[in-house]
Amino acid sequence: MTDKITIFWFRQDLRIADNPGLFEAAQHGAVLPVYILDTDELSKMGSASQWWLHHSLNALNESLDNTLNVYVGSSKNILLEILQKNAIQAVYWNRCYEPWRIENDSLIKAELKNINIECKSFNGSLLWEPWDVLKKDKTPYKVFTPFYTRGCLQARSPRHPLPKPEKLTLIKDLHNLTTLGNLELLPKVRWDKQMKACWEIGEHAAKSKLIEFLDDGLQGYKENRNYPFKKNVSRLSPHLHFGEISPNQAWHGAQAQGLSHGWTKDSDCFLSELGWREFSHSLLYHFPDFPNKNFQQKFDNFPWANNPLYLKAWQTGQTGYPIVDAGMRELWQTGYMHNRVRMIVGSFLVKNLLQHWHFGRDWFWDCLVDADLANNSSGWQWIAGSGADASPYFRIFNPITQGEKFDPDGKYTRSLVLELNRLPNKYLFKPWEAPENVLKSAGVVLGGTYPNPIVDLKVSRNKALEAYKEL
Repeated sequence: MTDKITIFWFRQDLRIADNPGLFEAAQHGAVLPVYILDTDELSKMGSASQWWLHHSLNALNESLDNTLNVYVGSSKNILLEILQKNAIQAVYWNRCYEPWRIENDSLIKAELKNINIECKSFNGSLLWEPWDVLKKDKTPYKVFTPFYTRGCLQARSPRHPLPKPEKLTLIKDLHNLTTLGNLELLPKVRWDKQMKACWEIGEHAAKSKLIEFLDDGLQGYKENRNYPFKKNVSRLSPHLHFGEISPNQAWHGAQAQGLSHGWTKDSDCFLSELGWREFSHSLLYHFPDFPNKNFQQKFDNFPWANNPLYLKAWQTGQTGYPIVDAGMRELWQTGYMHNRVRMIVGSFLVKNLLQHWHFGRDWFWDCLVDADLANNSSGWQWIAGSGADASPYFRIFNPITQGEKFDPDGKYTRSLVLELNRLPNKYLFKPWEAPENVLKSAGVVLGGTYPNPIVDLKVSRNKALEAYKEL
C-alpha cells in the first residue's frame, strides 16, 4: 500500500458499499471525499431531483462522519483548485453516461494527465459497460430482446458487490467553506412537504428498501408488478439513479432470493427490468442525441398538436379520465408513478391528445425523483412509437379498460382521485356513463367537482391513427 491522498469524486454513486472508485481509493491511503454541484449540470436537473439530491447528500455526509466536502461551480476548475491547495496525488471517480458528462470527464482526464496527477475512473452504475455489449459486427443493439439475451446474458456475469472499505481514512479540505445549504437544492416555496412523507432517502434506506422488496415483493413480481395497488414493485429507481444502491446489489440479491425460494420466474423478470435500464443506457451512450431527437426519423414529420389547455389538464390530473388523473396526481404528490400507469398517461398524452412526447419528457423530468436521462428518454420514445424497439404507434392504451383491468377494485384510483371516492366500481373509470342519481349519491358533479373528459377516446384514437398514416 502506498501512502497517498486521493480525491474521490462522488457523483451518481452516493454510497459507501459497493463503490468501486471509493474502494480502490481507500486501498492507497487517505481519501478526500468530494461532491461538486456543477453549475452546468444544475441547469439540467429537475426540481424533484434537486430535492432528492439534497437529502441524499445529507445522508452520505452523515455516513462519512461529516467529512464530505461540497462545492459549487465548474467541476474541472474546482478539482484543479483543490489540487493546488492540497497535497493530492490522485483523483478517482465512477463513470456517468450523460453525453455532457462524458465530454467533461475527457477534458478533466486530459488536464490531470498534463499536470501528472493520477486519474482513474470505474464502473459503479451499470452491470455491463455499453461498449462491452455489442452485436457480432461491433454495432450497438437497437432491439431489447437480443440486447439482453444474446448480449448481456452471454457476456460475463455482473460482478459481485464490493464490501465497504475495511479502512477508510477521510480528510477535510480546510480551504473550503461551502456547506450543503449553500447548494440551495431545496425549493424556496416548500411544495416538498407532502413528498417528503413518502420517502426515506440515502444508502441505508435504499438497502432497507431492497431487503423489503426481496422479502415481500419479489414473489409474484412477474404478474403483480402491473397492478399499481399491489406491493410487487421495488421502488428502487431513485435509489439506483442517485447510486444509493448499485444495480449489482439488486441483481445478485434478487438472483439469490429467486433461487433459494424457487421464485426464478419472478426474479428473472425483475432482472430483465434491470436489463431494460442497461438497454436505455446503451442507447444513450451510442446515440447521444437520443434524449431530443426521434430515433425513427419518420416521426420528425408527425403532425403534433400544440394545445396548452390539454397539456395543463394532463399535468394537473384534470383530464376527466380517472386512471390518468390518478397517475398524474401521484406524480405531483409523491415524485413517483407506477410503471404501468406511466405507460397509460404517456399514451394518453401523445396519442389521445396528440401532444409531442417532449412535453411529457420535460414534465416527468421536473417532477420525478427518479428522473434519469437514459430511462426518461427511452420511456417516452417507446410510448411515442418513435424510439428503438418502441411500442407500435397504433398501440394506444385505453384508459377505461386499463383502469378496469389493473385497478379492478379502484383502490389506487380512489386513493388519488378523492372526488370519485364514493362512485361504484361499475362507473369509476367512466363516470360520464353513470346515471344522474348515482352521481348525485356519490357527490359527483361532472364539469363541477370532477371534469368531463377533455377528448372523446374513439375520435381522438382515430385522429392519431390518421396522423400516423400520413407518415
